[in-house]
Amino acid sequence: MTLQHINIEELTVSPLNVRKYGARDCADLVSSIRALGVLQPLLVREAEAGFEVIAGQRRLNACRILAEEGEVVPIPCMVMDKSDDVTAIEASLAENIERLPMDEVDQYKAFATLVKEGRTAPEIAQSFGITERMVTQRLALGQLHSPVLTAYRKGDLHARDVQILTMATARQQKAWWALVKDENAYVPTGQRLKDWLFGGAHIPVENALFDVEVSGLAVVSDLFGKDAYFADSVAFWTHQNEAIVAMMAEYKDAGWSEVVVMDIGAYFAKWDYRSTTKKDGGKVYVTCSNQGEVTAHEGYITQAEAKRRDKASTPEVAKSKPELTKAAQAYVNLHRHAAVQADLLQHSGTALRLIAAHMICGSALWDVKADAKKAPKHEIDQSLHANTGQQALDAEIAEVETLLGIDPEEYLLEKDSHWNPRPLLEDIYEKLTGMDDETILRILTLLMAQSLTVGSPFIDTLGLELKTDLSEYWTPDQTFLDLIRDKQVLDGMITELAGESVAQGNLTETAKTKRSILSDCLSGTRSPVYANWMPRYMAFPIGSYREEIIAPEDAVIDVDSQAA
Repeated sequence: MTLQHINIEELTVSPLNVRKYGARDCADLVSSIRALGVLQPLLVREAEAGFEVIAGQRRLNACRILAEEGEVVPIPCMVMDKSDDVTAIEASLAENIERLPMDEVDQYKAFATLVKEGRTAPEIAQSFGITERMVTQRLALGQLHSPVLTAYRKGDLHARDVQILTMATARQQKAWWALVKDENAYVPTGQRLKDWLFGGAHIPVENALFDVEVSGLAVVSDLFGKDAYFADSVAFWTHQNEAIVAMMAEYKDAGWSEVVVMDIGAYFAKWDYRSTTKKDGGKVYVTCSNQGEVTAHEGYITQAEAKRRDKASTPEVAKSKPELTKAAQAYVNLHRHAAVQADLLQHSGTALRLIAAHMICGSALWDVKADAKKAPKHEIDQSLHANTGQQALDAEIAEVETLLGIDPEEYLLEKDSHWNPRPLLEDIYEKLTGMDDETILRILTLLMAQSLTVGSPFIDTLGLELKTDLSEYWTPDQTFLDLIRDKQVLDGMITELAGESVAQGNLTETAKTKRSILSDCLSGTRSPVYANWMPRYMAFPIGSYREEIIAPEDAVIDVDSQAA
Protein backbone atom coordinates (compact mmCIF):
# COMPACT_ATOMS: atom_id res chain seq x y z
CA MET A 1 0.00 0.00 0.00
CA THR A 2 1.10 3.55 -0.67
CA LEU A 3 0.28 6.81 1.11
CA GLN A 4 -1.26 9.50 -1.12
CA HIS A 5 -3.01 12.83 -0.44
CA ILE A 6 -6.23 12.80 -2.50
CA ASN A 7 -8.71 15.60 -3.21
CA ILE A 8 -12.10 15.09 -1.54
CA GLU A 9 -14.04 15.24 -4.83
CA GLU A 10 -12.15 12.15 -6.02
CA LEU A 11 -13.38 10.04 -3.06
CA THR A 12 -16.58 8.00 -2.96
CA VAL A 13 -17.75 5.34 -0.50
CA SER A 14 -17.11 1.79 -1.72
CA PRO A 15 -20.06 -0.64 -1.82
CA LEU A 16 -17.68 -3.00 0.02
CA ASN A 17 -17.55 -0.64 3.03
CA VAL A 18 -19.37 -2.70 5.63
CA ARG A 19 -20.82 0.26 7.55
CA LYS A 20 -24.27 1.08 6.14
CA TYR A 21 -25.74 2.78 9.21
CA GLY A 22 -24.22 5.27 11.66
CA ALA A 23 -21.68 6.79 9.25
CA ARG A 24 -23.32 10.23 9.43
CA ASP A 25 -22.82 10.32 13.21
CA CYS A 26 -19.49 12.16 12.92
CA ALA A 27 -19.91 15.34 14.97
CA ASP A 28 -17.08 14.24 17.28
CA LEU A 29 -14.72 13.91 14.31
CA VAL A 30 -15.55 17.31 12.79
CA SER A 31 -14.11 19.26 15.75
CA SER A 32 -11.10 16.94 15.99
CA ILE A 33 -10.23 17.16 12.28
CA ARG A 34 -10.80 20.94 12.28
CA ALA A 35 -8.20 21.28 15.04
CA LEU A 36 -5.67 18.57 14.21
CA GLY A 37 -6.41 17.43 10.65
CA VAL A 38 -6.93 13.79 9.59
CA LEU A 39 -4.57 11.81 11.83
CA GLN A 40 -5.55 8.32 10.62
CA PRO A 41 -5.39 7.94 6.79
CA LEU A 42 -8.46 6.62 4.99
CA LEU A 43 -8.15 3.15 3.46
CA VAL A 44 -9.00 3.43 -0.27
CA ARG A 45 -8.46 1.71 -3.58
CA GLU A 46 -8.67 2.87 -7.17
CA ALA A 47 -12.08 2.92 -8.87
CA GLU A 48 -13.17 3.65 -12.44
CA ALA A 49 -13.36 7.34 -11.52
CA GLY A 50 -11.18 8.38 -8.60
CA PHE A 51 -10.93 6.29 -5.45
CA GLU A 52 -13.44 4.36 -3.32
CA VAL A 53 -13.24 4.41 0.49
CA ILE A 54 -12.98 0.95 2.04
CA ALA A 55 -12.60 2.19 5.63
CA GLY A 56 -12.96 5.74 6.96
CA GLN A 57 -16.48 6.69 5.84
CA ARG A 58 -17.10 8.76 9.00
CA ARG A 59 -13.81 10.66 8.51
CA LEU A 60 -14.80 11.33 4.87
CA ASN A 61 -18.21 12.66 5.94
CA ALA A 62 -16.56 14.89 8.54
CA CYS A 63 -14.19 16.28 5.87
CA ARG A 64 -17.16 16.96 3.58
CA ILE A 65 -18.81 18.98 6.34
CA LEU A 66 -15.60 20.99 6.76
CA ALA A 67 -15.35 21.43 2.97
CA GLU A 68 -18.79 23.05 2.98
CA GLU A 69 -17.40 25.52 5.52
CA GLY A 70 -14.53 26.36 3.17
CA GLU A 71 -11.78 24.16 4.64
CA VAL A 72 -10.68 22.11 1.61
CA VAL A 73 -7.39 20.21 1.81
CA PRO A 74 -6.26 16.89 0.29
CA ILE A 75 -6.98 13.92 2.57
CA PRO A 76 -4.25 11.40 3.49
CA CYS A 77 -5.17 7.95 2.14
CA MET A 78 -3.57 4.52 2.11
CA VAL A 79 -4.15 3.09 -1.40
CA MET A 80 -4.55 -0.71 -1.49
CA ASP A 81 -4.72 -3.24 -4.33
CA LYS A 82 -8.14 -3.03 -6.01
CA SER A 83 -8.35 -6.70 -7.04
CA ASP A 84 -9.13 -8.42 -3.73
CA ASP A 85 -12.73 -7.92 -2.51
CA VAL A 86 -12.39 -10.25 0.47
CA THR A 87 -9.32 -8.41 1.78
CA ALA A 88 -11.18 -5.09 1.36
CA ILE A 89 -14.16 -6.36 3.35
CA GLU A 90 -11.87 -7.68 6.08
CA ALA A 91 -10.02 -4.35 6.26
CA SER A 92 -13.29 -2.42 6.52
CA LEU A 93 -14.59 -4.79 9.20
CA ALA A 94 -11.40 -4.62 11.26
CA GLU A 95 -11.35 -0.83 11.29
CA ASN A 96 -15.07 -0.41 12.03
CA ILE A 97 -15.15 -2.98 14.83
CA GLU A 98 -12.29 -1.11 16.55
CA ARG A 99 -14.10 2.25 16.28
CA LEU A 100 -17.77 3.28 16.51
CA PRO A 101 -19.83 0.09 16.96
CA MET A 102 -21.43 -1.01 13.69
CA ASP A 103 -25.09 -1.80 13.20
CA GLU A 104 -25.61 -5.52 13.96
CA VAL A 105 -27.23 -6.15 10.58
CA ASP A 106 -24.25 -4.56 8.80
CA GLN A 107 -21.97 -6.91 10.73
CA TYR A 108 -24.12 -9.91 9.76
CA LYS A 109 -24.00 -8.99 6.06
CA ALA A 110 -20.23 -8.51 6.14
CA PHE A 111 -19.63 -11.78 8.03
CA ALA A 112 -21.99 -13.61 5.63
CA THR A 113 -19.95 -12.37 2.67
CA LEU A 114 -16.76 -13.72 4.24
CA VAL A 115 -18.45 -17.08 4.91
CA LYS A 116 -19.53 -17.22 1.28
CA GLU A 117 -15.89 -16.69 0.31
CA GLY A 118 -14.82 -19.71 2.39
CA ARG A 119 -14.10 -18.24 5.85
CA THR A 120 -15.41 -20.18 8.87
CA ALA A 121 -16.89 -18.59 11.99
CA PRO A 122 -13.79 -19.44 14.12
CA GLU A 123 -11.50 -17.95 11.43
CA ILE A 124 -13.53 -14.71 11.31
CA ALA A 125 -13.48 -14.45 15.11
CA GLN A 126 -9.71 -14.98 15.23
CA SER A 127 -9.07 -12.42 12.47
CA PHE A 128 -10.85 -9.61 14.30
CA GLY A 129 -10.13 -10.50 17.91
CA ILE A 130 -13.78 -11.13 18.77
CA THR A 131 -15.54 -14.19 20.17
CA GLU A 132 -16.83 -16.96 17.95
CA ARG A 133 -20.15 -16.59 19.79
CA MET A 134 -20.44 -12.98 18.54
CA VAL A 135 -19.82 -14.12 14.96
CA THR A 136 -22.44 -16.88 15.14
CA GLN A 137 -24.93 -14.52 16.78
CA ARG A 138 -24.58 -12.08 13.89
CA LEU A 139 -24.78 -14.85 11.28
CA ALA A 140 -27.95 -16.13 12.94
CA LEU A 141 -29.67 -12.88 11.94
CA GLY A 142 -29.56 -14.18 8.37
CA GLN A 143 -32.16 -16.80 9.33
CA LEU A 144 -34.74 -14.13 10.17
CA HIS A 145 -37.84 -13.41 8.10
CA SER A 146 -37.06 -10.18 6.20
CA PRO A 147 -39.77 -7.99 7.84
CA VAL A 148 -38.62 -9.20 11.28
CA LEU A 149 -35.02 -8.23 10.49
CA THR A 150 -36.14 -4.79 9.28
CA ALA A 151 -38.25 -4.20 12.41
CA TYR A 152 -35.34 -5.23 14.64
CA ARG A 153 -33.00 -2.84 12.83
CA LYS A 154 -35.49 -0.01 13.43
CA GLY A 155 -35.63 -0.87 17.14
CA ASP A 156 -39.27 -2.04 17.03
CA LEU A 157 -38.49 -5.54 18.40
CA HIS A 158 -36.77 -6.61 21.61
CA ALA A 159 -33.38 -8.28 21.12
CA ARG A 160 -34.52 -11.14 23.41
CA ASP A 161 -37.41 -12.01 21.06
CA VAL A 162 -35.22 -11.75 17.97
CA GLN A 163 -32.72 -14.15 19.53
CA ILE A 164 -35.50 -16.69 20.09
CA LEU A 165 -36.84 -16.21 16.54
CA THR A 166 -33.45 -17.07 15.00
CA MET A 167 -34.09 -20.64 16.18
CA ALA A 168 -37.57 -20.81 14.65
CA THR A 169 -38.47 -22.22 11.24
CA ALA A 170 -39.37 -19.91 8.37
CA ARG A 171 -43.03 -20.89 8.67
CA GLN A 172 -43.08 -20.17 12.41
CA GLN A 173 -41.46 -16.76 11.89
CA LYS A 174 -44.03 -15.82 9.23
CA ALA A 175 -46.89 -16.96 11.50
CA TRP A 176 -45.51 -14.90 14.42
CA TRP A 177 -45.05 -11.83 12.20
CA ALA A 178 -48.68 -12.17 11.04
CA LEU A 179 -49.69 -11.92 14.73
CA VAL A 180 -47.55 -8.77 15.11
CA LYS A 181 -49.33 -7.16 12.14
CA ASP A 182 -52.79 -8.14 13.44
CA GLU A 183 -53.92 -5.42 15.84
CA ASN A 184 -56.46 -7.77 17.45
CA ALA A 185 -54.11 -10.73 17.93
CA TYR A 186 -52.13 -11.74 21.01
CA VAL A 187 -48.38 -11.67 20.28
CA PRO A 188 -46.31 -14.01 22.47
CA THR A 189 -42.99 -12.58 23.66
CA GLY A 190 -40.20 -13.66 25.97
CA GLN A 191 -40.75 -17.05 27.60
CA ARG A 192 -44.25 -17.24 26.12
CA LEU A 193 -42.73 -16.89 22.65
CA LYS A 194 -40.35 -19.75 23.41
CA ASP A 195 -43.27 -21.90 24.62
CA TRP A 196 -45.28 -20.92 21.53
CA LEU A 197 -42.44 -21.96 19.21
CA PHE A 198 -41.07 -25.02 20.95
CA GLY A 199 -43.90 -26.38 23.09
CA GLY A 200 -43.97 -30.01 21.92
CA ALA A 201 -47.34 -30.74 23.50
CA HIS A 202 -49.21 -28.95 20.70
CA ILE A 203 -48.39 -30.47 17.31
CA PRO A 204 -50.40 -28.91 14.46
CA VAL A 205 -52.04 -31.36 12.04
CA GLU A 206 -50.57 -29.41 9.10
CA ASN A 207 -47.06 -30.54 10.10
CA ALA A 208 -47.80 -34.22 9.44
CA LEU A 209 -45.98 -35.82 6.50
CA PHE A 210 -48.43 -38.73 6.56
CA ASP A 211 -52.13 -39.09 5.68
CA VAL A 212 -53.90 -38.08 8.90
CA GLU A 213 -57.23 -39.73 8.01
CA VAL A 214 -55.60 -43.04 7.13
CA SER A 215 -53.54 -42.97 10.35
CA GLY A 216 -56.67 -42.83 12.50
CA LEU A 217 -54.96 -40.57 15.05
CA ALA A 218 -57.21 -38.49 17.28
CA VAL A 219 -57.28 -34.79 16.43
CA VAL A 220 -58.37 -31.94 18.71
CA SER A 221 -59.84 -28.77 17.12
CA ASP A 222 -60.86 -25.43 18.57
CA LEU A 223 -64.53 -24.37 18.65
CA PHE A 224 -64.26 -22.73 15.26
CA GLY A 225 -62.41 -25.59 13.61
CA LYS A 226 -59.64 -23.25 12.52
CA ASP A 227 -56.71 -24.90 14.31
CA ALA A 228 -56.28 -28.64 14.79
CA TYR A 229 -53.71 -30.57 16.88
CA PHE A 230 -52.86 -34.21 17.52
CA ALA A 231 -54.23 -35.50 20.81
CA ASP A 232 -51.36 -37.98 21.27
CA SER A 233 -47.89 -36.58 20.48
CA VAL A 234 -46.19 -39.96 21.00
CA ALA A 235 -48.42 -41.61 18.40
CA PHE A 236 -47.78 -38.68 16.06
CA TRP A 237 -44.01 -39.16 16.18
CA THR A 238 -44.40 -42.89 15.45
CA HIS A 239 -46.15 -42.08 12.15
CA GLN A 240 -43.97 -39.02 11.43
CA ASN A 241 -40.77 -41.05 11.81
CA GLU A 242 -42.07 -43.65 9.38
CA ALA A 243 -42.78 -40.87 6.87
CA ILE A 244 -39.28 -39.43 7.39
CA VAL A 245 -37.75 -42.86 6.68
CA ALA A 246 -39.74 -43.01 3.43
CA MET A 247 -38.59 -39.49 2.53
CA MET A 248 -34.97 -40.52 3.14
CA ALA A 249 -35.40 -43.45 0.76
CA GLU A 250 -36.77 -41.12 -1.93
CA TYR A 251 -33.75 -38.84 -1.59
CA LYS A 252 -31.37 -41.80 -1.81
CA ASP A 253 -33.19 -43.07 -4.92
CA ALA A 254 -32.84 -39.58 -6.41
CA GLY A 255 -29.06 -39.86 -6.17
CA TRP A 256 -28.18 -37.92 -3.00
CA SER A 257 -25.06 -39.33 -1.34
CA GLU A 258 -26.42 -39.19 2.21
CA VAL A 259 -29.48 -38.03 4.16
CA VAL A 260 -28.73 -36.88 7.71
CA VAL A 261 -31.65 -36.61 10.15
CA MET A 262 -30.79 -34.21 12.97
CA ASP A 263 -32.13 -34.48 16.52
CA ILE A 264 -35.58 -33.10 17.20
CA GLY A 265 -35.26 -29.39 17.95
CA ALA A 266 -31.68 -29.19 16.60
CA TYR A 267 -30.88 -25.95 14.76
CA PHE A 268 -29.42 -26.00 11.23
CA ALA A 269 -26.78 -23.23 11.22
CA LYS A 270 -26.11 -22.66 7.52
CA TRP A 271 -22.81 -20.90 8.17
CA ASP A 272 -21.39 -24.21 9.47
CA TYR A 273 -22.05 -25.82 6.09
CA ARG A 274 -21.06 -25.24 2.49
CA SER A 275 -23.58 -25.41 -0.37
CA THR A 276 -22.65 -28.36 -2.62
CA THR A 277 -24.47 -29.89 -5.59
CA LYS A 278 -25.78 -33.43 -5.62
CA LYS A 279 -23.26 -34.26 -8.35
CA ASP A 280 -20.37 -33.18 -6.10
CA GLY A 281 -21.50 -35.21 -3.10
CA GLY A 282 -23.86 -32.77 -1.43
CA LYS A 283 -25.97 -34.23 1.36
CA VAL A 284 -29.51 -33.61 2.61
CA TYR A 285 -29.88 -32.52 6.24
CA VAL A 286 -33.36 -33.00 7.74
CA THR A 287 -34.43 -30.93 10.75
CA CYS A 288 -37.50 -31.61 12.90
CA SER A 289 -38.97 -28.94 15.16
CA ASN A 290 -40.56 -29.83 18.50
CA GLN A 291 -43.91 -29.10 16.86
CA GLY A 292 -43.31 -31.74 14.22
CA GLU A 293 -42.40 -29.49 11.29
CA VAL A 294 -39.90 -31.23 9.00
CA THR A 295 -37.53 -29.26 6.75
CA ALA A 296 -35.07 -30.75 4.24
CA HIS A 297 -31.92 -28.70 3.58
CA GLU A 298 -30.67 -30.00 0.23
CA GLY A 299 -27.11 -29.80 -1.02
CA TYR A 300 -24.77 -29.18 1.92
CA ILE A 301 -21.63 -30.57 3.50
CA THR A 302 -20.01 -29.43 6.75
CA GLN A 303 -17.31 -26.78 6.59
CA ALA A 304 -14.86 -29.28 8.08
CA GLU A 305 -15.57 -31.78 5.30
CA ALA A 306 -15.35 -29.00 2.71
CA LYS A 307 -11.88 -28.05 3.95
CA ARG A 308 -10.76 -31.68 3.82
CA ARG A 309 -11.95 -31.88 0.23
CA ASP A 310 -10.20 -28.65 -0.68
CA LYS A 311 -6.96 -29.88 0.82
CA ALA A 312 -7.22 -33.25 -0.91
CA SER A 313 -7.86 -31.65 -4.32
CA THR A 314 -4.93 -29.22 -4.00
CA PRO A 315 -1.56 -30.87 -4.70
CA GLU A 316 1.27 -29.99 -2.35
CA VAL A 317 3.62 -27.59 -4.09
CA ALA A 318 7.06 -26.94 -2.72
CA LYS A 319 7.43 -23.29 -1.82
CA SER A 320 9.94 -21.54 -4.01
CA LYS A 321 10.85 -18.01 -4.88
CA PRO A 322 8.49 -16.70 -7.59
CA GLU A 323 9.97 -16.28 -11.04
CA LEU A 324 8.70 -12.69 -11.33
CA THR A 325 8.32 -9.99 -8.72
CA LYS A 326 4.82 -8.54 -8.25
CA ALA A 327 5.79 -5.44 -10.20
CA ALA A 328 7.24 -7.52 -13.05
CA GLN A 329 4.16 -9.74 -13.12
CA ALA A 330 1.93 -6.63 -13.27
CA TYR A 331 4.03 -5.32 -16.19
CA VAL A 332 3.62 -8.59 -18.11
CA ASN A 333 -0.11 -8.82 -17.33
CA LEU A 334 -0.84 -5.25 -18.44
CA HIS A 335 0.97 -5.55 -21.77
CA ARG A 336 -0.58 -8.94 -22.58
CA HIS A 337 -4.00 -7.54 -21.64
CA ALA A 338 -3.64 -4.48 -23.89
CA ALA A 339 -2.60 -6.63 -26.87
CA VAL A 340 -5.58 -8.98 -26.49
CA GLN A 341 -7.94 -6.00 -26.08
CA ALA A 342 -6.69 -4.46 -29.34
CA ASP A 343 -7.12 -7.73 -31.25
CA LEU A 344 -10.61 -8.24 -29.79
CA LEU A 345 -11.71 -4.91 -31.34
CA GLN A 346 -11.37 -6.57 -34.76
CA HIS A 347 -13.40 -9.70 -33.86
CA SER A 348 -17.02 -8.75 -33.10
CA GLY A 349 -18.15 -12.39 -33.29
CA THR A 350 -15.80 -13.36 -30.47
CA ALA A 351 -16.97 -10.32 -28.49
CA LEU A 352 -20.62 -11.42 -28.86
CA ARG A 353 -19.80 -14.81 -27.38
CA LEU A 354 -17.78 -13.27 -24.58
CA ILE A 355 -20.68 -10.95 -23.69
CA ALA A 356 -23.07 -13.90 -23.44
CA ALA A 357 -20.58 -15.97 -21.43
CA HIS A 358 -19.90 -13.14 -18.96
CA MET A 359 -23.62 -12.44 -18.51
CA ILE A 360 -24.23 -16.09 -17.63
CA CYS A 361 -21.09 -16.80 -15.58
CA GLY A 362 -20.14 -13.39 -14.21
CA SER A 363 -16.61 -12.22 -13.43
CA ALA A 364 -14.82 -9.75 -11.16
CA LEU A 365 -16.12 -6.90 -13.38
CA TRP A 366 -19.54 -8.28 -14.39
CA ASP A 367 -22.62 -8.72 -12.22
CA VAL A 368 -25.73 -9.32 -14.33
CA LYS A 369 -28.83 -10.53 -12.49
CA ALA A 370 -32.21 -11.83 -13.54
CA ASP A 371 -35.12 -9.95 -11.95
CA ALA A 372 -36.55 -12.30 -9.30
CA LYS A 373 -40.16 -11.18 -10.03
CA LYS A 374 -41.13 -11.53 -6.38
CA ALA A 375 -44.91 -11.30 -6.05
CA PRO A 376 -46.21 -9.95 -2.72
CA LYS A 377 -49.20 -12.34 -2.84
CA HIS A 378 -49.56 -15.98 -3.87
CA GLU A 379 -52.55 -15.07 -6.04
CA ILE A 380 -50.43 -12.63 -8.07
CA ASP A 381 -47.80 -15.32 -8.61
CA GLN A 382 -50.48 -17.72 -9.87
CA SER A 383 -51.88 -15.05 -12.20
CA LEU A 384 -48.40 -14.39 -13.61
CA HIS A 385 -48.00 -18.07 -14.48
CA ALA A 386 -51.16 -17.80 -16.61
CA ASN A 387 -49.64 -14.93 -18.61
CA THR A 388 -48.66 -16.34 -22.00
CA GLY A 389 -45.72 -13.93 -22.09
CA GLN A 390 -44.32 -15.50 -18.91
CA GLN A 391 -44.97 -18.95 -20.35
CA ALA A 392 -43.05 -18.03 -23.50
CA LEU A 393 -40.13 -16.77 -21.38
CA ASP A 394 -40.07 -19.98 -19.30
CA ALA A 395 -40.10 -22.10 -22.46
CA GLU A 396 -37.22 -20.11 -23.95
CA ILE A 397 -35.21 -20.50 -20.73
CA ALA A 398 -35.64 -24.27 -20.89
CA GLU A 399 -34.56 -24.36 -24.55
CA VAL A 400 -31.48 -22.18 -23.96
CA GLU A 401 -30.49 -24.33 -20.97
CA THR A 402 -30.62 -27.34 -23.29
CA LEU A 403 -28.55 -25.51 -25.94
CA LEU A 404 -25.87 -24.68 -23.37
CA GLY A 405 -25.95 -28.08 -21.70
CA ILE A 406 -26.92 -26.50 -18.39
CA ASP A 407 -28.41 -28.79 -15.73
CA PRO A 408 -31.25 -26.85 -14.00
CA GLU A 409 -30.53 -28.76 -10.77
CA GLU A 410 -27.01 -27.29 -10.73
CA TYR A 411 -27.32 -23.87 -12.37
CA LEU A 412 -30.64 -22.15 -11.74
CA LEU A 413 -31.09 -19.58 -14.52
CA GLU A 414 -34.75 -18.90 -13.85
CA LYS A 415 -35.49 -19.47 -10.16
CA ASP A 416 -33.23 -16.98 -8.40
CA SER A 417 -32.29 -13.33 -8.65
CA HIS A 418 -28.74 -14.44 -9.46
CA TRP A 419 -27.71 -17.08 -11.96
CA ASN A 420 -26.13 -18.86 -9.04
CA PRO A 421 -24.24 -21.10 -8.64
CA ARG A 422 -22.79 -20.13 -12.04
CA PRO A 423 -21.04 -22.44 -14.50
CA LEU A 424 -17.38 -21.87 -15.30
CA LEU A 425 -16.72 -19.08 -17.81
CA GLU A 426 -14.38 -21.31 -19.81
CA ASP A 427 -16.99 -24.10 -20.13
CA ILE A 428 -19.76 -21.80 -21.35
CA TYR A 429 -17.47 -19.90 -23.74
CA GLU A 430 -16.35 -23.19 -25.28
CA LYS A 431 -19.99 -24.13 -25.99
CA LEU A 432 -20.73 -20.67 -27.43
CA THR A 433 -17.81 -20.81 -29.88
CA GLY A 434 -19.53 -23.67 -31.66
CA MET A 435 -22.74 -21.69 -32.28
CA ASP A 436 -23.63 -19.32 -35.11
CA ASP A 437 -24.26 -15.60 -34.57
CA GLU A 438 -28.02 -16.01 -34.84
CA THR A 439 -28.04 -18.44 -31.89
CA ILE A 440 -25.75 -16.16 -29.88
CA LEU A 441 -28.11 -13.23 -30.44
CA ARG A 442 -31.02 -15.43 -29.35
CA ILE A 443 -29.25 -16.23 -26.06
CA LEU A 444 -28.29 -12.57 -25.51
CA THR A 445 -31.89 -11.53 -26.14
CA LEU A 446 -33.12 -13.95 -23.46
CA LEU A 447 -30.52 -12.77 -20.95
CA MET A 448 -31.45 -9.15 -21.63
CA ALA A 449 -35.15 -9.94 -21.24
CA GLN A 450 -34.52 -11.67 -17.91
CA SER A 451 -32.51 -8.77 -16.53
CA LEU A 452 -35.10 -6.07 -17.27
CA THR A 453 -36.17 -4.53 -13.96
CA VAL A 454 -39.80 -5.02 -12.92
CA GLY A 455 -41.58 -1.67 -12.44
CA SER A 456 -38.91 0.35 -14.23
CA PRO A 457 -40.12 3.42 -16.19
CA PHE A 458 -38.00 2.07 -19.04
CA ILE A 459 -40.57 -0.72 -19.52
CA ASP A 460 -42.96 1.97 -20.79
CA THR A 461 -40.35 3.24 -23.25
CA LEU A 462 -39.58 -0.26 -24.48
CA GLY A 463 -43.27 -1.24 -24.72
CA LEU A 464 -43.94 1.79 -26.94
CA GLU A 465 -40.97 1.04 -29.18
CA LEU A 466 -41.90 -2.65 -29.51
CA LYS A 467 -45.61 -1.79 -29.95
CA THR A 468 -46.41 -4.31 -27.22
CA ASP A 469 -50.10 -5.27 -27.09
CA LEU A 470 -50.85 -6.74 -23.68
CA SER A 471 -54.09 -8.33 -24.92
CA GLU A 472 -51.94 -10.89 -26.73
CA TYR A 473 -50.59 -12.14 -23.40
CA TRP A 474 -53.04 -11.25 -20.64
CA THR A 475 -56.75 -11.02 -19.99
CA PRO A 476 -58.30 -9.35 -16.92
CA ASP A 477 -58.75 -11.89 -14.11
CA GLN A 478 -60.32 -11.95 -10.66
CA THR A 479 -56.97 -11.44 -8.96
CA PHE A 480 -56.55 -8.11 -10.77
CA LEU A 481 -60.05 -6.95 -9.79
CA ASP A 482 -59.57 -7.97 -6.15
CA LEU A 483 -56.46 -5.79 -5.94
CA ILE A 484 -58.34 -2.64 -7.06
CA ARG A 485 -59.65 -0.84 -3.95
CA ASP A 486 -60.10 2.78 -5.10
CA LYS A 487 -63.76 3.56 -5.86
CA GLN A 488 -62.93 6.26 -8.42
CA VAL A 489 -60.81 3.76 -10.33
CA LEU A 490 -63.58 1.14 -10.15
CA ASP A 491 -66.13 3.71 -11.40
CA GLY A 492 -63.88 4.50 -14.35
CA MET A 493 -63.56 0.82 -15.22
CA ILE A 494 -67.33 0.29 -14.98
CA THR A 495 -67.84 3.27 -17.30
CA GLU A 496 -65.52 1.68 -19.84
CA LEU A 497 -66.99 -1.84 -19.56
CA ALA A 498 -70.69 -1.40 -18.79
CA GLY A 499 -71.38 2.22 -19.68
CA GLU A 500 -71.71 5.52 -17.88
CA SER A 501 -75.30 4.91 -16.80
CA VAL A 502 -74.34 1.73 -14.94
CA ALA A 503 -71.42 3.52 -13.29
CA GLN A 504 -73.63 6.43 -12.14
CA GLY A 505 -76.39 4.08 -10.98
CA ASN A 506 -73.94 2.30 -8.66
CA LEU A 507 -71.98 5.38 -7.59
CA THR A 508 -72.67 4.91 -3.86
CA GLU A 509 -72.23 1.13 -3.80
CA THR A 510 -69.35 -0.53 -1.97
CA ALA A 511 -66.09 -1.37 -3.70
CA LYS A 512 -67.04 -5.04 -3.36
CA THR A 513 -70.24 -4.49 -5.33
CA LYS A 514 -68.40 -2.50 -8.00
CA ARG A 515 -65.87 -5.30 -8.41
CA SER A 516 -68.73 -7.76 -8.72
CA ILE A 517 -70.18 -5.71 -11.61
CA LEU A 518 -66.82 -5.77 -13.39
CA SER A 519 -66.48 -9.49 -12.75
CA ASP A 520 -69.93 -10.12 -14.25
CA CYS A 521 -68.98 -8.11 -17.35
CA LEU A 522 -65.75 -10.06 -17.81
CA SER A 523 -67.42 -13.45 -17.26
CA GLY A 524 -70.29 -12.68 -19.68
CA THR A 525 -73.01 -12.72 -17.00
CA ARG A 526 -73.55 -9.04 -17.78
CA SER A 527 -73.04 -8.12 -21.41
CA PRO A 528 -70.19 -5.61 -21.74
CA VAL A 529 -70.80 -2.60 -23.92
CA TYR A 530 -67.39 -2.96 -25.60
CA ALA A 531 -65.20 -5.99 -26.30
CA ASN A 532 -61.40 -6.31 -26.02
CA TRP A 533 -61.32 -4.20 -22.87
CA MET A 534 -57.94 -3.45 -21.34
CA PRO A 535 -57.55 -1.36 -18.15
CA ARG A 536 -55.52 1.81 -18.64
CA TYR A 537 -52.77 0.42 -16.45
CA MET A 538 -52.03 -2.18 -19.10
CA ALA A 539 -51.47 0.32 -21.91
CA PHE A 540 -48.17 1.77 -23.15
CA PRO A 541 -47.63 4.37 -21.87
CA ILE A 542 -49.42 3.49 -18.63
CA GLY A 543 -52.68 5.35 -18.04
CA SER A 544 -54.52 6.54 -14.95
CA TYR A 545 -58.11 6.71 -13.68
CA ARG A 546 -57.43 9.74 -11.53
CA GLU A 547 -57.91 11.89 -14.61
CA GLU A 548 -61.25 12.75 -16.21
CA ILE A 549 -63.12 9.61 -17.25
CA ILE A 550 -62.67 9.13 -20.99
CA ALA A 551 -65.43 8.11 -23.33
CA PRO A 552 -66.03 4.32 -23.44
CA GLU A 553 -65.04 4.04 -27.10
CA ASP A 554 -61.62 5.50 -26.29
CA ALA A 555 -60.93 2.62 -23.88
CA VAL A 556 -61.25 -0.05 -26.56
CA ILE A 557 -58.05 -1.60 -27.83
CA ASP A 558 -58.21 -1.99 -31.59
CA VAL A 559 -56.17 -5.16 -31.93
CA ASP A 560 -56.22 -5.12 -35.75
CA SER A 561 -54.97 -1.53 -36.04
CA GLN A 562 -52.22 -2.15 -33.49
CA ALA A 563 -51.08 -5.24 -35.34
CA ALA A 564 -50.92 -3.20 -38.53
